[in-house]
Amino acid sequence: MKLPFQVDLNSTVAVVTGAGGILMSEFAKALAKCGAKVALLDINFDAAKKYADEIGENAIAVKCNCLDKESIKEAKEIVSEAFGPVNMLINGAGGNNPRATCDNETMAVDLPAETKSFFDLEESGLKFVFDLNITSAFLVTQVFAADMVKTGGNIINISSMNAFRPLTKIPAYSAAKAGISNFTQWLAVHFAPVGIRCNGIAPGFFVTNQNRAMLYNADGTPTARTGKILAATPAKRFGEVEDLIGTLLWLASDEASGFVTGSVIAVDGGFAAYSGV
Repeated sequence: MKLPFQVDLNSTVAVVTGAGGILMSEFAKALAKCGAKVALLDINFDAAKKYADEIGENAIAVKCNCLDKESIKEAKEIVSEAFGPVNMLINGAGGNNPRATCDNETMAVDLPAETKSFFDLEESGLKFVFDLNITSAFLVTQVFAADMVKTGGNIINISSMNAFRPLTKIPAYSAAKAGISNFTQWLAVHFAPVGIRCNGIAPGFFVTNQNRAMLYNADGTPTARTGKILAATPAKRFGEVEDLIGTLLWLASDEASGFVTGSVIAVDGGFAAYSGV
């Protein structure tokens, strides 16, 4: 990965949650290339370790369940012992779940019997998606921001275009990401007096392990949903990981964005701006 520009993060100790995934692993690599020491946290330790090994000596992988506060505290101890106090946190853990996803985009009076509609969605699925996105960010921030109160710091939450324009079929995920954007603003106000900035990045449509099956058929052809997405994206393509790195590095640098807090930056190829007309 070629960085779009370089920022000085040599005094930064960063924690990235969900770092075993495609997007967050690349975030970790970009921060390390700018001099940061990076801890890649994920419940899937092997996935996080693979990427940490690719980065090298300035990175460690830490197994962490971001829904278990004791697990997060244990992760913090490991990071602190390896690198010292954390002054940057990227809350990247999150995702959707089939139990909170319906089959039909809009309701109809006579749906086929096999259709999983809004009324069939499981309460457990809704709670799981909210926990995976909002509760995880809440708990991880509680643990890792405690040291930042004394020294200042930088928190970057990963929201989504779903927070601005809810997508069909995934009501829980859309609502959860809207919650992340709101939580980002709340944190920015709450922590401003002690020098902690908090912003968000809201990616548009990127192909990841979680959504690949929704975007492409088994034979590699695009699904009907992909067609609708690209028709509503003025850039007429899916985002690449590199499209996010410039925004990440800008927000990561106090010199570049020191007066920016409480903002959620859309990186979406124009999706949020397009009315369809």
